Amino acid sequence: MSIVHKFSANKDQFQWEGVEGLPLDIEGIQSATKHILVGEKEGAPNSIMRYFSLAPNGHSKLERHPQEHEVLIIQGKGKVKIGKNDFFVNPFDVVFIDGNELHQFSNPFDRPFGFICVIPRKT
Repeated sequence: MSIVHKFSANKDQFQWEGVEGLPLDIEGIQSATKHILVGEKEGAPNSIMRYFSLAPNGHSKLERHPQEHEVLIIQGKGKVKIGKNDFFVNPFDVVFIDGNELHQFSNPFDRPFGFICVIPRKT
């Protein structure tokens, strides 16, 4: 089913019509929210598009897994750890994380950090 989720921003909070922000309360994650922009609900057969927001001092889990990530930074500044390397990123920077690569996103800054992340849909 094709669909459009209209974007809106309120101060530093990004939102999409019909998409709920889900605070991530998982061990190893701090001050993070996930929005599933395109996924199972929309009938996407091949990939999932998500938006993650990290509050100041927030971070994703330091992890590795089989699926790759395609990431577009769209809000604020942040830091990405890939393997043993750290990279500072800004809006419109693009990040590719290969499958099974150790990685983590973090926000050492005082403003929200947000990025679009696309992963293959598990079959």
